[in-house]
Amino acid sequence: MNKHEMGALLLRVVLGITFFVHGLAKIQGGIENTAGWFASMGLPGLLAYVVTGIELIGGVALIVGLGTKIVSALLGLIMLGAILKVKIGAGFMGGYELDVVILAITVFLAINGSSMFSLDSKIPTKETQAQI
Repeated sequence: MNKHEMGALLLRVVLGITFFVHGLAKIQGGIENTAGWFASMGLPGLLAYVVTGIELIGGVALIVGLGTKIVSALLGLIMLGAILKVKIGAGFMGGYELDVVILAITVFLAINGSSMFSLDSKIPTKETQAQI
């Protein structure tokens, strides 16, 4: 087993669980409340539904390894928005330090992907078809 792939698998699954739980919390807390909170920050309330959907569906997709690069890029954009719009004023310590770590993980996965135990690895690509 490739130790780099094992590390990417760990990052992918933990990131997937993290975002799924955050999306689920938005639903359980009342998505309308989250939409109102978004609106109070000057963001469209509809964006709360989009973010929640990406977190829920994207979290599951990461756990099973489906669309890892694309999902990670989308989640990275969400983290960048959260840092710049919500957390930046609180400073690094106690504000956005963990968000930066999560952002770094999303960037890593968006660049490198993670094929170990993933559905992506079962889907034929141009590269794998050329090898056949």
